[in-house]
Amino acid sequence: MLTKQHIDIVKSTSTIIEQGGSAITEHFYARMFRENPELKHIFNMSNQHTGRQKVALFEAILAYAKNIDNLSALKAAVERIANKHTSFHIQAAHYDIVGHHLIETFRELLGADFTPNIEDAWTTAYGVLADIFINREADIYQENANKIGGWKGKRAFRLASKTAESSLVTSFVFMPVDEQAVADFRPGQYLGIEISSEQFEHTEIRQYSLSDKPNGKSYRISVKRELGEHQGKVSNYLHDELNEGDVVDLHAPVGDFYFTDKQSPVVLISAGVGVTPMQSMLEFKSDIKYPHPVTYLHACENVQQHSFAMRTAALCEQNKWTHHTWFREVEANTLQQNQSVGLIDFAHIELPKQTGHFYLCGPVGFMKFAKTELEKLGVCSSRIHYEVFGPHAQL
Repeated sequence: MLTKQHIDIVKSTSTIIEQGGSAITEHFYARMFRENPELKHIFNMSNQHTGRQKVALFEAILAYAKNIDNLSALKAAVERIANKHTSFHIQAAHYDIVGHHLIETFRELLGADFTPNIEDAWTTAYGVLADIFINREADIYQENANKIGGWKGKRAFRLASKTAESSLVTSFVFMPVDEQAVADFRPGQYLGIEISSEQFEHTEIRQYSLSDKPNGKSYRISVKRELGEHQGKVSNYLHDELNEGDVVDLHAPVGDFYFTDKQSPVVLISAGVGVTPMQSMLEFKSDIKYPHPVTYLHACENVQQHSFAMRTAALCEQNKWTHHTWFREVEANTLQQNQSVGLIDFAHIELPKQTGHFYLCGPVGFMKFAKTELEKLGVCSSRIHYEVFGPHAQL
C-alpha cells in the first residue's frame, strides 16, 4: 500500500533523479540488457542507439515521481504508453524485470544514500505504477481479442500488395494467412509488425499507422524509408526485402490517437509521413459521408515526397473539403492550386477555431510549432489531438 510517507519520500527524491539525468537511464538499460538480453527482442534497439528511448524513460520516471500524489495528471501519458506496450506484447513479468533493475540502479548509483526507507518507498511506488499499466494493458488485450476478427499476441499475415506512394513512402497491404476476418480499428491507430530475419541480430518490432479505412479483410500501412545517419533498419528492410507473398507477424491495431466523431468541424494537420493516419481519417470520413466541414493541411519537403497527392485531392474535391499543401522546396512556376512554399501560415487560413477539433501528426518540432500557432489563434488545447512517432514525448 502506498502511504503518505512513501509519497513524500518519492517526491523528495525526484530532485536527485533529475540531477542524475541520463546517467541513471543509461546505467539502467546497460544493466538490464546485460542480465536480461532476451529483452533486446522486444525493445527497439535503434532507439537505444539514438538515445530516444533513454530520454523517454527518464522523463517518465521523473513525471511519475513529481506527480505521485496526483496520478490523474498522468492519465493521458499512461494511456498512450499502455497502447504502445500492447503492440510489443508486453507482459506482467516484464514489469518485474524492469522494477528489479530500476531499484538496483538506484542502489548502485546512490550507494549509502539509498536508505532502506527510500528503497521501500520506491519499490512500493513502482509496484503501484506497474499495476496501473498491467491492468490497463490487460484490458486492451482483452478488448482486441473480443472483437470480430480480433486476436491477442501475434498473427501471421501475408503481403498482398506493395505500392509506391511517393519517392520515400511505400504502402503495404497485408491479408491474414488464416483467411479469416480482421478486426476493425479507429482511423488514426497503428499496428505492430514483427520481423525476424537473418539480417537482424534480434527480432524487430515496429509500429506503423494504418493508412486506409477499416474493411474487415486487410490492413494497409504506409512506410517511409528512413535514410541518413540513423537509417531505418526495418523501414529499409520492408522497402528492399519484403515481397508480395512473404509472411510477417502483426500485432492487433491499437493507439490512443484516433478520429472521434464529435459532430463538429475537423482540421487535419500533418507533415511528412504524418500523412498516414490522416489518410485513414480522410478515407473513413468519405466512406461515412461525414456531414461537417473538413480541412486538411499538409507540409512536406517537395513534390516528389508528397504521398497520396492525387487520392487526397480526389477525396477532398468529391466531398467539397478544403485542402492545402506547403512545400519546403519547389521548382519555380510549378505550384498548382492549393499549394504554397514555406511554413503553414495558420493566421491566414479560415479555421473553425472555436468549434473544430484539430488532429496533428508529424515530427515533434513541427507539431510543437502547429500547436503553438493554433493556441495563439485561440484554439483550446483540449481540442488539439496529436500522435508522436517512436518513444513517448510531450508537446
